[in-house]
Amino acid sequence: MKTILNTKYAKNLVLAAFALLTTGVFAQEEETTEEKKINISGSLDTYYRTNLTGPNGDNAIAPGSSFANLDGFALGFANLIASYEGEKIGAVADLVFGPRGTDAVFNSPQVSATGDIINQLYVYWNVSDKVTLTLGNFNTFLGYEVIAPAANFNYSTSYLFSYGPFSHTGIKADFDLGNEWSAMVGVFNPTDVTEANLDGDYAVGAQLGYSGQYLNALFSEGGFELDFTGGFDLSEDFFLGINAAFFTQEDDGPSFAGVALYPQYATSENFTIGLRGEIFTTTNGFGDIAGIGSDADGDGSVFAITLTGSATVAKNLIIKPELRLDSSSEDAFLDSDLAPNSSLASFVLAGIFTFD
Repeated sequence: MKTILNTKYAKNLVLAAFALLTTGVFAQEEETTEEKKINISGSLDTYYRTNLTGPNGDNAIAPGSSFANLDGFALGFANLIASYEGEKIGAVADLVFGPRGTDAVFNSPQVSATGDIINQLYVYWNVSDKVTLTLGNFNTFLGYEVIAPAANFNYSTSYLFSYGPFSHTGIKADFDLGNEWSAMVGVFNPTDVTEANLDGDYAVGAQLGYSGQYLNALFSEGGFELDFTGGFDLSEDFFLGINAAFFTQEDDGPSFAGVALYPQYATSENFTIGLRGEIFTTTNGFGDIAGIGSDADGDGSVFAITLTGSATVAKNLIIKPELRLDSSSEDAFLDSDLAPNSSLASFVLAGIFTFD
């Protein structure tokens, strides 16, 4: 049986929540007296990428993870965020332009041709100091990494990020439970179907957090993903991030599991060096989907290690040199002579500019 909400019940729940959100009698009087807070922010990024042990140019290949996979000098995206923050209500319009943006919202243009520039578009209502309702399209709550490179330490992305959800469209409620505990529950369109719901299925998501550590769950179209995301300051200069996830589908469909560690050490105020070590395993043919290959049983695995330096050369400019080695259980890559190979070494130099 599919792990989805009853369509009629979920629709009514969403419509009822929307009615609550748009009932102005609760917040209108306070909003008219407070000073409006409108902010424009964003980022842009560009990079150079080359393979050290594989082909470049016409035969260029890249790791099976998302983004930062174009050859030579390439573009990431321009990210423009307009937000309004009131005492009780707020809204965010997050637009993306460029290859990274197109890849991030790959499943968005369900109805119109303009959907491929919308990364996030939502409104929210602070019902109280303990409860916030959010309605619209927002980036996923699962995983350690995010779409915008300015918010990640590594420039290239992990397999766990790439094959988990990117965004959801629906309604969610966030709760401050006190004593550093938090929770979230939500009802969404099927995963990454962000612009409209065309088949009547709905997904359910939940999160439990404590002191910066989060346990996440998502049921969508017969699939279930369980994810842990967190991190610890081991000293004033040393941080360790952690991400682990497991995804399975009904009827023995393609599945994956993996774990990634993110040790980062700040050598000075303006430079940090960090490592991402990731093990990503697949079953029932998911390795072919993920681009890491699979054996006769449809199983595959990859170990990827990424060494990144992050240098703040000016207030708004970050330069990131990065070395990456992907090693697969199968011959998922090519060497420089175009022969099948189980590993790929590559180099990226990225520039990220932020503004607000």
